[in-house]
Amino acid sequence: MSEQKKLVEIEHLKQYFPAGGFGKNRRYVKAVDDVSFFIYRGETLGLVGESGCGKTTVGRTMLRLYEPTDGRIVYDGEVLFDKAEKISADMLPYRRRMQIVFQDPYASLDPRMTIGDIVGEAIDIHKLASSREERREKIISLLEKVGLNSEHANRYPHEFSGGQRQRVGIARALAVDPEFIVCDEPVSALDVSIQAQVVNMFEDLQKELGLTYLFIAHDLSVVRHISNRIGVMYLGKLVELADSYELICRSAHPYTRSLISAIPIADPKTARASKRIILQGDVPSPLNPPSGCRFRTRCPYADECCAAQTPELKEISPGHWAACHHLDKLN
Repeated sequence: MSEQKKLVEIEHLKQYFPAGGFGKNRRYVKAVDDVSFFIYRGETLGLVGESGCGKTTVGRTMLRLYEPTDGRIVYDGEVLFDKAEKISADMLPYRRRMQIVFQDPYASLDPRMTIGDIVGEAIDIHKLASSREERREKIISLLEKVGLNSEHANRYPHEFSGGQRQRVGIARALAVDPEFIVCDEPVSALDVSIQAQVVNMFEDLQKELGLTYLFIAHDLSVVRHISNRIGVMYLGKLVELADSYELICRSAHPYTRSLISAIPIADPKTARASKRIILQGDVPSPLNPPSGCRFRTRCPYADECCAAQTPELKEISPGHWAACHHLDKLN
């Protein structure tokens, strides 16, 4: 992928949610705290980490479904948000170009609307059909693209399985012919056999339509399959970012290594020989994160330096970034 063009960039993105208190005592959940990365046009960037680490919040804040607390968002060279420069662009023209597939196919579809109306809603808002007949043709074409058929257009969400509902969600995202889609854990609520079908469909759609994805998941084996590059998050921070193969084979951060060691291995002999890295303790609260490195309370290499200073995300080899004070001990 030479001479790639960056489609989406986020710089020092922060998303804090108020969590009670007043004035000086006001408390915030630091869901995303100083995260920076970019996505090339036509690639898939995977974003992994355990539940509550801020993956979904990053995706939603990038689309400005949540208004960012701080930072900068650039899309295709246009600044959508910049706290320092006080820039906050009107998002309606960009809604056609940036879409999201939500995690829960049961909660993200309106139970009172037919499938045809759910998929057709965006076509109506953006006035993409000049007649009722053209609208209907577009809806049927979108449903067929995701493996459903014209009969499904008049049914309601409760008549479908989880996998079919997720396909409706994907058809809805494709209705406005976007360039960039945030896939927010799109397979985590589905059966394993259906997961493979949906992931393969995402890949086929990417080839056919030239899409760019931010693929959010907590299952590293799924992300490894679909992503060109992978970013790893822990408690609101990006701790490692690298090419997919590089990250799996030559991970540098102790947290990434523990995640990789948890990937199931099909061969029993190899599985018995592989050493599982089990982390001690629980994830700290994002209301009161540890000082310095947020991973230090569970890291076997932590020392005073980790408590005193927040590690910077540094490029340790071309395209491979990691945030750790003890990369020399690990490699």
